[in-house]
Amino acid sequence: MTFPDPLLHEPSTDPLPLYRPRDGIAAVDLLAVAIAHLDFFTWLGENPATPGAICAHLEIHPRPTDVMLTLFTAMGLITQSGGVFLLTLRAREHLTAASPWNLAPYYASMKDRAPTLDMLKVLRTGKPANWGSYDASAWAQAMEREDFAQQFTAAMDCRGVLLGPALAKRIDLSQHTALLDVAGGSGIYACALAARHPHLRAAVFEKPPVDRVCRAAIEKRGFAGKVDVIAGDMIAGEWPTGFDVHLISNVLHDWDEPLVRDLLAKSHAALPSGGLLLIHDAYINADKTGPLHVAEYSALLMNITEGKCYSIGEMRAFLGGAGFEWIDHQPTAVSRSFIVARKA
Repeated sequence: MTFPDPLLHEPSTDPLPLYRPRDGIAAVDLLAVAIAHLDFFTWLGENPATPGAICAHLEIHPRPTDVMLTLFTAMGLITQSGGVFLLTLRAREHLTAASPWNLAPYYASMKDRAPTLDMLKVLRTGKPANWGSYDASAWAQAMEREDFAQQFTAAMDCRGVLLGPALAKRIDLSQHTALLDVAGGSGIYACALAARHPHLRAAVFEKPPVDRVCRAAIEKRGFAGKVDVIAGDMIAGEWPTGFDVHLISNVLHDWDEPLVRDLLAKSHAALPSGGLLLIHDAYINADKTGPLHVAEYSALLMNITEGKCYSIGEMRAFLGGAGFEWIDHQPTAVSRSFIVARKA
């Protein structure tokens, strides 16, 4: 079978059913912790509570608690009224100790699974399950190996080759001239946007040694000379100027709120007046009731990073606080979407 150029075409079938098992793998462990370790549903059934009261009683951290409450809301197990969470009938019948249909014993066998225990630790501490075990220097050394570098690039490309063109097709950049893809990994998003908008000058801002992998990936894709690479640290240093569009794709969900605010402030400082900020990610809806796939994905991100999937309401607040004007929010593919904001 011959396939078309993936940067200019989208697949004819929807891969969402293949994304959901991978994206949602940690949601089961979060549910198991709530049932088998915390007996959360029995307690909440007797004590409707605010997020703060839930954190205090169960001795769990606010960030993973927020993710947990969003997931259970999207699953139809809890609801809220005036900021107070309470059980739905489904949870009351199937997840509380007094019910004859209680499924807690069914989940008890998951209690001592390593991933479940890791999730419990995340809830208690607010830190990722792999906190303290990640050796950045070892990773940098591994990036010098051709096999590891190719694997890393493939992991970034296989998702971006779907999402990049979907984003490029839906955003009008005809009035803009230069795009900076911040922490753009393999450069797949910058290449997709350059392919769809030939007038656009594009560059990827990446930290070494990913910048080297990025250059090789861009050249292999045939975009050398069309998409540049700028080495730098989006967190520690200032951002390059001379670009009237910033793209931040699948980045903010790795970081907690203070750093997200800092990164948006850096974007605002580097953009000219009227410049655009595109934030492509998976978002929880404004009232934090779903969608379920994103709530499941948020559990994974909360477990392995310092972040989560942010809600549309949270993003509006972050952007407004940084001095941006909200312009639009549109879907791309597989439950992802992008926000457009403008520097006033």
